[in-house]
Amino acid sequence: MLFDQLKRREFITLLGGATATWPLVARAQQARMPVIGFLSSLSVLVTSKRISSFGQGLSETGYIVGRDVTVEARMAEGQYDRLPALAADLVAGQVRLIAASGPLAAFAAKAATTSIPVVFVAAFDPVQAGLVASLNRPGGNVTGITFVGASLGGKRLELARELVPNVRVIALMTNPNSPDALEELRDVQNAAKAIGQELLVVPATSDRDFEVAFASIVQHRAGVLLISTDPFLFQSTDRLIALAARDRIPAVYNSGESVAGGGLISYGASISDAWRLAGAYAGRILKGARPAELPVVQPTKFELVINLKTAKALGLEVPPTLLVRADEVIE
Repeated sequence: MLFDQLKRREFITLLGGATATWPLVARAQQARMPVIGFLSSLSVLVTSKRISSFGQGLSETGYIVGRDVTVEARMAEGQYDRLPALAADLVAGQVRLIAASGPLAAFAAKAATTSIPVVFVAAFDPVQAGLVASLNRPGGNVTGITFVGASLGGKRLELARELVPNVRVIALMTNPNSPDALEELRDVQNAAKAIGQELLVVPATSDRDFEVAFASIVQHRAGVLLISTDPFLFQSTDRLIALAARDRIPAVYNSGESVAGGGLISYGASISDAWRLAGAYAGRILKGARPAELPVVQPTKFELVINLKTAKALGLEVPPTLLVRADEVIE
Protein backbone atom coordinates (compact mmCIF):
# COMPACT_ATOMS: atom_id res chain seq x y z
CA MET A 1 0.00 0.00 0.00
CA LEU A 2 0.95 3.66 -0.19
CA PHE A 3 2.74 4.15 3.11
CA ASP A 4 2.37 0.89 5.03
CA GLN A 5 5.76 -0.41 3.94
CA LEU A 6 7.52 2.34 5.80
CA LYS A 7 8.02 1.96 9.52
CA ARG A 8 7.54 4.79 11.96
CA ARG A 9 11.08 4.45 13.31
CA GLU A 10 12.41 5.37 9.87
CA PHE A 11 10.85 8.83 10.09
CA ILE A 12 13.90 10.61 11.47
CA THR A 13 15.97 9.45 8.51
CA LEU A 14 13.24 10.44 6.05
CA LEU A 15 13.07 13.98 7.39
CA GLY A 16 16.77 14.58 6.86
CA GLY A 17 17.15 16.57 10.05
CA ALA A 18 13.57 17.23 11.12
CA THR A 19 11.99 15.83 14.28
CA ALA A 20 8.55 14.98 15.50
CA THR A 21 7.77 15.70 19.15
CA TRP A 22 10.96 14.08 20.39
CA PRO A 23 14.12 16.14 21.07
CA LEU A 24 16.40 16.88 18.15
CA VAL A 25 19.57 14.80 18.05
CA ALA A 26 22.61 16.93 18.84
CA ARG A 27 20.38 19.96 19.41
CA ALA A 28 23.04 21.62 21.56
CA GLN A 29 25.51 21.65 18.67
CA GLN A 30 22.87 23.15 16.36
CA ALA A 31 21.59 25.83 18.74
CA ARG A 32 22.63 28.67 16.45
CA MET A 33 20.66 27.34 13.50
CA PRO A 34 17.30 28.90 12.64
CA VAL A 35 14.52 26.46 13.59
CA ILE A 36 11.49 26.07 11.33
CA GLY A 37 8.39 24.53 12.82
CA PHE A 38 6.38 22.26 10.50
CA LEU A 39 2.74 21.99 11.56
CA SER A 40 0.79 19.29 9.74
CA SER A 41 -2.76 17.93 9.82
CA LEU A 42 -1.43 14.69 8.34
CA SER A 43 0.49 11.64 9.55
CA VAL A 44 4.19 11.30 10.23
CA LEU A 45 4.95 9.42 7.04
CA VAL A 46 2.94 11.68 4.73
CA THR A 47 4.44 14.77 6.38
CA SER A 48 7.94 13.44 5.72
CA LYS A 49 7.33 13.75 1.97
CA ARG A 50 6.10 17.31 2.38
CA ILE A 51 9.22 18.22 4.37
CA SER A 52 11.47 16.69 1.72
CA SER A 53 9.94 18.93 -0.99
CA PHE A 54 10.02 21.90 1.40
CA GLY A 55 13.73 21.30 1.90
CA GLN A 56 14.31 21.39 -1.85
CA GLY A 57 12.77 24.85 -1.96
CA LEU A 58 14.87 26.00 0.96
CA SER A 59 18.00 24.82 -0.83
CA GLU A 60 17.12 27.07 -3.77
CA THR A 61 17.62 30.03 -1.44
CA GLY A 62 20.85 28.69 0.03
CA TYR A 63 19.51 26.92 3.13
CA ILE A 64 20.28 23.23 3.55
CA VAL A 65 18.28 21.35 6.19
CA GLY A 66 20.67 20.01 8.81
CA ARG A 67 23.46 22.38 7.81
CA ASP A 68 21.94 25.86 7.84
CA VAL A 69 18.48 25.31 9.27
CA THR A 70 16.65 22.82 11.45
CA VAL A 71 13.08 21.60 10.92
CA GLU A 72 10.95 20.41 13.84
CA ALA A 73 7.65 18.77 12.90
CA ARG A 74 4.38 18.43 14.80
CA MET A 75 1.73 16.14 13.30
CA ALA A 76 -1.94 16.00 14.26
CA GLU A 77 -2.36 12.70 12.33
CA GLY A 78 -5.92 13.57 11.30
CA GLN A 79 -6.97 14.74 14.79
CA TYR A 80 -7.62 18.38 13.96
CA ASP A 81 -8.40 19.36 17.55
CA ARG A 82 -4.72 18.78 18.41
CA LEU A 83 -3.49 21.52 16.07
CA PRO A 84 -3.85 24.52 18.44
CA ALA A 85 -1.75 22.83 21.14
CA LEU A 86 0.86 21.71 18.61
CA ALA A 87 1.07 25.25 17.21
CA ALA A 88 1.43 26.68 20.71
CA ASP A 89 4.24 24.21 21.37
CA LEU A 90 6.15 25.43 18.31
CA VAL A 91 5.65 29.07 19.35
CA ALA A 92 6.90 28.27 22.86
CA GLY A 93 9.98 26.75 21.27
CA GLN A 94 10.68 30.12 19.61
CA VAL A 95 10.86 28.82 16.06
CA ARG A 96 11.79 31.40 13.42
CA LEU A 97 9.01 30.37 11.02
CA ILE A 98 6.06 27.96 10.88
CA ALA A 99 5.22 25.97 7.75
CA ALA A 100 1.57 24.91 7.94
CA SER A 101 0.11 22.00 5.96
CA GLY A 102 -3.63 22.40 5.40
CA PRO A 103 -6.07 25.21 6.25
CA LEU A 104 -6.76 24.16 9.83
CA ALA A 105 -3.03 24.04 10.55
CA ALA A 106 -2.67 27.51 9.00
CA PHE A 107 -5.44 28.93 11.18
CA ALA A 108 -3.97 27.26 14.27
CA ALA A 109 -0.57 28.81 13.54
CA LYS A 110 -2.09 32.23 12.91
CA ALA A 111 -4.03 32.07 16.18
CA ALA A 112 -0.90 31.06 18.09
CA THR A 113 1.29 33.98 16.97
CA THR A 114 1.13 37.39 15.34
CA SER A 115 4.89 37.80 15.10
CA ILE A 116 6.35 34.51 13.84
CA PRO A 117 6.00 34.22 10.03
CA VAL A 118 3.66 31.50 8.77
CA VAL A 119 3.89 29.92 5.29
CA PHE A 120 0.96 27.65 4.45
CA VAL A 121 0.09 25.19 1.70
CA ALA A 122 -3.64 24.46 1.41
CA ALA A 123 -6.45 23.88 -1.08
CA PHE A 124 -8.87 26.66 -0.22
CA ASP A 125 -9.47 30.37 -0.77
CA PRO A 126 -7.47 32.04 2.03
CA VAL A 127 -9.04 35.45 1.41
CA GLN A 128 -12.63 34.27 1.59
CA ALA A 129 -11.77 32.21 4.68
CA GLY A 130 -10.21 35.24 6.40
CA LEU A 131 -6.69 33.90 6.68
CA VAL A 132 -5.12 36.75 4.66
CA ALA A 133 -6.32 40.21 3.58
CA SER A 134 -5.69 39.63 -0.12
CA LEU A 135 -3.70 37.37 -2.42
CA ASN A 136 -1.41 40.17 -3.64
CA ARG A 137 -0.78 41.75 -0.23
CA PRO A 138 -1.60 39.21 2.48
CA GLY A 139 -0.85 41.58 5.39
CA GLY A 140 0.06 40.33 8.84
CA ASN A 141 2.42 37.41 9.33
CA VAL A 142 0.84 34.81 6.98
CA THR A 143 1.42 33.97 3.32
CA GLY A 144 1.77 30.82 1.30
CA ILE A 145 0.56 28.60 -1.52
CA THR A 146 -3.08 27.89 -2.37
CA PHE A 147 -4.16 25.03 -4.59
CA VAL A 148 -7.56 26.67 -5.05
CA GLY A 149 -8.96 23.14 -5.09
CA ALA A 150 -12.49 24.40 -5.69
CA SER A 151 -11.65 25.49 -9.23
CA LEU A 152 -10.58 21.91 -10.03
CA GLY A 153 -13.76 20.21 -8.86
CA GLY A 154 -15.57 20.85 -12.13
CA LYS A 155 -12.54 19.62 -14.07
CA ARG A 156 -12.53 16.33 -12.16
CA LEU A 157 -16.23 15.96 -12.90
CA GLU A 158 -15.45 16.32 -16.62
CA LEU A 159 -12.74 13.66 -16.32
CA ALA A 160 -15.16 11.30 -14.59
CA ARG A 161 -17.67 11.68 -17.43
CA GLU A 162 -14.93 11.14 -20.00
CA LEU A 163 -13.63 8.11 -18.11
CA VAL A 164 -17.06 6.48 -17.98
CA PRO A 165 -19.19 7.83 -20.87
CA ASN A 166 -22.96 8.04 -20.31
CA VAL A 167 -22.53 7.62 -16.56
CA ARG A 168 -25.90 8.14 -14.86
CA VAL A 169 -24.77 8.87 -11.28
CA ILE A 170 -21.45 10.28 -10.10
CA ALA A 171 -20.65 10.12 -6.39
CA LEU A 172 -18.62 12.75 -4.53
CA MET A 173 -17.05 11.85 -1.19
CA THR A 174 -16.46 14.93 0.93
CA ASN A 175 -15.54 15.85 4.51
CA PRO A 176 -18.10 18.42 5.73
CA ASN A 177 -15.71 19.50 8.51
CA SER A 178 -12.91 20.49 6.15
CA PRO A 179 -12.39 23.99 4.69
CA ASP A 180 -10.53 22.27 1.85
CA ALA A 181 -13.63 20.42 0.72
CA LEU A 182 -16.47 22.93 1.12
CA GLU A 183 -15.68 25.13 -1.88
CA GLU A 184 -14.94 22.08 -4.02
CA LEU A 185 -18.35 20.66 -3.08
CA ARG A 186 -20.09 23.81 -4.30
CA ASP A 187 -18.01 23.83 -7.48
CA VAL A 188 -18.85 20.21 -8.34
CA GLN A 189 -22.53 20.73 -7.52
CA ASN A 190 -22.72 23.79 -9.78
CA ALA A 191 -20.89 22.00 -12.61
CA ALA A 192 -23.17 18.96 -12.30
CA LYS A 193 -26.31 21.12 -12.29
CA ALA A 194 -25.17 23.01 -15.39
CA ILE A 195 -24.95 19.82 -17.46
CA GLY A 196 -27.78 17.87 -15.84
CA GLN A 197 -25.50 15.31 -14.20
CA GLU A 198 -26.98 13.41 -11.25
CA LEU A 199 -24.64 13.79 -8.26
CA LEU A 200 -24.62 11.72 -5.09
CA VAL A 201 -22.81 13.41 -2.17
CA VAL A 202 -21.52 11.02 0.51
CA PRO A 203 -19.97 12.53 3.67
CA ALA A 204 -17.03 11.03 5.53
CA THR A 205 -15.56 12.60 8.66
CA SER A 206 -14.05 9.49 10.25
CA ASP A 207 -13.01 5.93 9.39
CA ARG A 208 -16.40 4.70 10.61
CA ASP A 209 -18.14 6.53 7.75
CA PHE A 210 -16.43 4.72 4.88
CA GLU A 211 -18.46 1.52 4.88
CA VAL A 212 -21.72 3.49 5.03
CA ALA A 213 -20.54 5.78 2.22
CA PHE A 214 -19.60 2.91 -0.09
CA ALA A 215 -22.83 1.09 0.68
CA SER A 216 -24.70 4.21 -0.47
CA ILE A 217 -22.56 4.47 -3.60
CA VAL A 218 -23.32 0.86 -4.52
CA GLN A 219 -27.02 1.22 -3.67
CA HIS A 220 -27.39 4.26 -5.96
CA ARG A 221 -25.33 2.53 -8.68
CA ALA A 222 -22.88 5.41 -9.01
CA GLY A 223 -20.60 4.81 -11.98
CA VAL A 224 -17.67 6.93 -10.77
CA LEU A 225 -16.49 8.26 -7.41
CA LEU A 226 -14.79 11.64 -6.93
CA ILE A 227 -12.61 12.01 -3.81
CA SER A 228 -12.60 15.58 -2.48
CA THR A 229 -9.46 17.48 -1.57
CA ASP A 230 -9.11 17.03 2.19
CA PRO A 231 -6.24 16.04 4.56
CA PHE A 232 -8.31 13.34 6.29
CA LEU A 233 -9.43 11.75 3.02
CA PHE A 234 -5.91 11.94 1.61
CA GLN A 235 -4.53 10.28 4.73
CA SER A 236 -7.13 7.52 4.21
CA THR A 237 -6.03 6.89 0.60
CA ASP A 238 -5.08 3.25 1.15
CA ARG A 239 -8.47 2.45 2.67
CA LEU A 240 -10.35 4.26 -0.10
CA ILE A 241 -8.36 2.49 -2.81
CA ALA A 242 -9.12 -0.89 -1.22
CA LEU A 243 -12.85 -0.16 -0.90
CA ALA A 244 -13.08 1.16 -4.48
CA ALA A 245 -11.34 -2.01 -5.71
CA ARG A 246 -13.63 -4.23 -3.64
CA ASP A 247 -16.77 -2.63 -5.03
CA ARG A 248 -15.25 -2.16 -8.52
CA ILE A 249 -15.87 1.59 -8.57
CA PRO A 250 -13.62 3.82 -10.73
CA ALA A 251 -12.39 6.67 -8.52
CA VAL A 252 -10.90 10.07 -9.37
CA TYR A 253 -8.41 11.46 -6.84
CA ASN A 254 -6.79 14.87 -6.45
CA SER A 255 -3.18 13.73 -6.07
CA GLY A 256 -0.81 11.70 -8.20
CA GLU A 257 0.49 10.13 -4.98
CA SER A 258 -2.86 8.37 -4.61
CA VAL A 259 -2.59 6.92 -8.12
CA ALA A 260 0.98 5.77 -7.49
CA GLY A 261 -0.42 3.88 -4.50
CA GLY A 262 -3.03 2.04 -6.59
CA GLY A 263 -5.70 4.64 -7.31
CA LEU A 264 -7.13 4.84 -10.83
CA ILE A 265 -6.79 8.45 -11.96
CA SER A 266 -6.03 11.87 -10.51
CA TYR A 267 -5.95 15.49 -11.54
CA GLY A 268 -4.56 18.31 -9.44
CA ALA A 269 -1.73 20.62 -8.65
CA SER A 270 1.60 18.97 -7.93
CA ILE A 271 1.87 18.71 -4.14
CA SER A 272 5.64 18.32 -4.25
CA ASP A 273 5.98 21.43 -6.41
CA ALA A 274 3.72 23.42 -4.08
CA TRP A 275 5.86 22.52 -1.09
CA ARG A 276 8.99 23.36 -3.04
CA LEU A 277 7.52 26.84 -3.62
CA ALA A 278 6.70 27.08 0.09
CA GLY A 279 10.29 26.20 0.96
CA ALA A 280 11.57 28.93 -1.35
CA TYR A 281 9.22 31.42 0.34
CA ALA A 282 10.48 30.32 3.75
CA GLY A 283 14.07 30.90 2.62
CA ARG A 284 13.22 34.41 1.40
CA ILE A 285 11.60 35.20 4.74
CA LEU A 286 14.63 33.93 6.65
CA LYS A 287 16.68 36.33 4.53
CA GLY A 288 14.49 39.25 5.61
CA ALA A 289 11.43 39.34 3.33
CA ARG A 290 8.14 40.22 5.06
CA PRO A 291 5.23 37.76 4.74
CA ALA A 292 2.83 40.69 4.48
CA GLU A 293 4.42 41.67 1.17
CA LEU A 294 4.85 38.20 -0.35
CA PRO A 295 1.79 37.39 -2.51
CA VAL A 296 -0.07 34.16 -1.94
CA VAL A 297 0.77 32.16 -5.03
CA GLN A 298 -0.95 29.40 -6.96
CA PRO A 299 0.98 26.45 -8.42
CA THR A 300 1.23 26.44 -12.18
CA LYS A 301 2.03 22.74 -12.49
CA PHE A 302 -1.02 20.47 -12.79
CA GLU A 303 -0.81 16.73 -13.36
CA LEU A 304 -3.10 14.12 -14.87
CA VAL A 305 -1.95 10.67 -13.70
CA ILE A 306 -3.49 7.36 -14.79
CA ASN A 307 -2.87 3.86 -13.46
CA LEU A 308 -3.53 1.32 -16.23
CA LYS A 309 -2.96 -1.62 -13.89
CA THR A 310 -5.86 -0.45 -11.76
CA ALA A 311 -7.98 0.16 -14.86
CA LYS A 312 -7.33 -3.40 -16.02
CA ALA A 313 -8.25 -4.79 -12.60
CA LEU A 314 -11.54 -2.87 -12.80
CA GLY A 315 -12.18 -4.11 -16.34
CA LEU A 316 -12.15 -0.52 -17.53
CA GLU A 317 -10.71 0.71 -20.81
CA VAL A 318 -9.29 4.21 -20.43
CA PRO A 319 -10.25 6.38 -23.44
CA PRO A 320 -7.29 7.25 -25.71
CA THR A 321 -8.21 10.94 -25.36
CA LEU A 322 -7.32 10.73 -21.68
CA LEU A 323 -4.13 8.72 -22.21
CA VAL A 324 -2.83 11.25 -24.72
CA ARG A 325 -3.26 14.10 -22.22
CA ALA A 326 -1.79 12.24 -19.24
CA ASP A 327 1.38 13.59 -17.65
CA GLU A 328 2.13 10.14 -16.26
CA VAL A 329 0.80 6.68 -17.08
CA ILE A 330 1.53 3.83 -14.67
CA GLU A 331 1.57 0.47 -16.45
